[in-house]
Amino acid sequence: MKKVFISEKANGILREYLRSLGYSPVNISTNGIVDEPISCHPDVFMCKLGVDDDSPVIFASGSDVGFGYPSDSVFNAACTGEFFFHKLAVTNPRLLSAAGSFSKTAPTGMKFVDVRQGYTKCSMVVVDRNSIITYDKGIIKACSMYPEINVLEVEPGHCFLEGYDTGFIGGCSGRVGNKVIFNGNLKAHPDFQRILSFIKSRGLDCVWFPEYELTDIGSIITCEE
Repeated sequence: MKKVFISEKANGILREYLRSLGYSPVNISTNGIVDEPISCHPDVFMCKLGVDDDSPVIFASGSDVGFGYPSDSVFNAACTGEFFFHKLAVTNPRLLSAAGSFSKTAPTGMKFVDVRQGYTKCSMVVVDRNSIITYDKGIIKACSMYPEINVLEVEPGHCFLEGYDTGFIGGCSGRVGNKVIFNGNLKAHPDFQRILSFIKSRGLDCVWFPEYELTDIGSIITCEE
């Protein structure tokens, strides 16, 4: 069974599109665990260890996360299956252990990339095993130590997130099968053409929805059972 975890506030257009691909949407909704604007964001409560549908997803328990930074960021790592990106000083120990033992290609687990940004998945579009999109210069600097990582730098902002001045492009996105899906009108982003070309150059499709504003919903996370 193919599931996809999305915010309870996700647009119905996205929801129906995911169903058309054969995925069963699972709404995330919590109360009294983290700040309300992100209380339905999947990437606060789970982390997927790779880009493939069958990559394992590690789930937080209710006591793992809490109000405010860094308590609400301890599961917000970004993983390609080759690399694990996070501010390692705040990473949940159980997640860190799982990442250290998992890799489809390396018996020693993923390579850890320590970044300053605790909200790493929010800030990063995971494209494939070696390719990411981000606006965060600290993440970009950390990636410069790994020449095999392909990074597309884009402008910050241009995403809506209720309750905040701006959202984050990683939180608007998700790798679903052979597609990178954006929740809303990616075409309105000033780096649209560069993003589109970058994704297509990796042999993947890029999907967006012009009917509504590009919106941060805490990522789109698939899980195959």
